[in-house]
Amino acid sequence: MKTIPLVELPAPVVTCSTCAACCCQLEVMLITDTGVPERFIDTDDWGGEVMLRLDDGWCAALDRDSMMCTIYERRPLICREFEMGAPECLEERQGITTAYR
Repeated sequence: MKTIPLVELPAPVVTCSTCAACCCQLEVMLITDTGVPERFIDTDDWGGEVMLRLDDGWCAALDRDSMMCTIYERRPLICREFEMGAPECLEERQGITTAYR
C-alpha cells in the first residue's frame, strides 16, 4: 500500500486583493478627527463617537460589492493603524468564509 506524503501548505497571503475586510466588523472608536463624514458616525452607549455599523454588522463605509472602504483617505486612526496581515488581522479572518458575495 502506498502512502501519500504530508505536504504543508503555506498560509494564504493577505493582500489588498485577498482582504476579507474582517476588521470592518469591529467597533471603531473615533478618537481623532480624520474627516469621517457625519453620515458614517454613530454614538455608543457611553456617548463616544464610533463608526456606524449597519444591520448586517459591517461598517457603513464599507462597499458591500468590492469589500473596500469608501472613505479610505479619511478613515479613522484605528483603521489606519490596523495592519493588514498582522496577528490581529489574521485572528479576525479565522472563521469568516462568506465575506464576499
